[in-house]
Amino acid sequence: MRQFGWYRRSLKAFVPVLGQRLFLLLIWRGVFSVAERAIPVFESIESVSKGRFGIHGGQYIPEVLMHAVIELEEAYQHFKDDPAFTTELEDLLTNYAGRPSLLYYAAKMTRDLGGAKVYLKREDLNHTGAHKINNVLGQVLLAKYMGKTRVIAETGAGQHGVATATVAALMDMECEIFMGKEDTERQALNVYRMELLGAKVHPVTSGTQALKDAVNATMGEWTRRLSDTHYVIGSAVGPHPFPTIVRDFQSVIGREVKQQLLKIEGRLPDVLLACVGGGSNSIGLFSDFVDDPEVRLIGCEAAGRGLHTNQNAATMTLGKAGIFHGMKSYFCQDEYGQIAPVYSISAGLDYPGVGPEHALLRDSRRAEYVAVTDDEAVDAFEYLARTEGIIPAIESAHAVAHARKLAPSLDKNQVMVICLSGRGDKDVAAIARYRGGQINE
Repeated sequence: MRQFGWYRRSLKAFVPVLGQRLFLLLIWRGVFSVAERAIPVFESIESVSKGRFGIHGGQYIPEVLMHAVIELEEAYQHFKDDPAFTTELEDLLTNYAGRPSLLYYAAKMTRDLGGAKVYLKREDLNHTGAHKINNVLGQVLLAKYMGKTRVIAETGAGQHGVATATVAALMDMECEIFMGKEDTERQALNVYRMELLGAKVHPVTSGTQALKDAVNATMGEWTRRLSDTHYVIGSAVGPHPFPTIVRDFQSVIGREVKQQLLKIEGRLPDVLLACVGGGSNSIGLFSDFVDDPEVRLIGCEAAGRGLHTNQNAATMTLGKAGIFHGMKSYFCQDEYGQIAPVYSISAGLDYPGVGPEHALLRDSRRAEYVAVTDDEAVDAFEYLARTEGIIPAIESAHAVAHARKLAPSLDKNQVMVICLSGRGDKDVAAIARYRGGQINE
């Protein structure tokens, strides 16, 4: 077992009855988490080593999974530069997903806010309606090249599940999706979409019945069928090499923004904003600008019903360092260091942790992270619809909400780019209910 440091050495003293392997599996599943009291601030982000982002990342997993992640890492390193693989992936991104996605100048929003020029990166226009298709096309194609015949995935808002079911149908692979029961009720339309595409959807009834528990269930299923199954993890989280793989497949977002804005404005943006749950759309947007220090990177997480309550998912604002879901990062924890229940109106943001690369970006102060409440996100959801005629995903609306605060404070010659990670069709009924209305989906 790799990278278990101080607590691996202390297992025999603390858990003689459970045994080390069971204890490590329980850490993964969230029965236990391992918290730390302090995190040093790094001088730069240059200290990234294999599987690590500063002190974050790693492979905190039971031995039964070690062979599978090593196999995945070796396959990814082999195929990511393979001409046949890269050519096929590029063709799929262009002719199936519909890339490049538009970089849209939001003229009315710009005039209304009275500050920086506002551009929207339109990931909502991708096939399946979100940025998720970028990563899923890459991972399912990789699984196919590895000889796998079955894919499984977790999903929160349903967008990752829909994308996985879509690509599995395209590539003739068996597909099963795990989704918290509470989320299946909030996102019933996406559940039907997945089933229509041929996927089997498993409502997860354990724990808080949300995204964290869907990840647990998917990981448990993966351990039962490692030989023919690939776990298409949906965010830049989990043990190495998943955060790197997801970041690389999502980095097309940032590359396109840089190329498009240089063509339109002849310059780089001043500010980039994106919502952050696990953090895949945001790390995809940020990745091409990390080495451009003049570009501010701002991640917008879920403050839920307020930071003063226990009903939020503000990992970067309130979380502590710990180990969970195979990685070291920041997590929402209770007073005993266990993973705390989290809440957001957004099913895609109610995850109790964040990807390890985001943790490093926070530690190095290269990126800023702000918390946005449900009320602010819903206001922004309605604002963008009425101002630009674009209905964003409620996840994306968290970034729009902070942009509304920030843009007026910037000069008119400055440029802001907001990643619209997905479209809001899935959220319309929930927002109507939030506002006290009734609507039948």
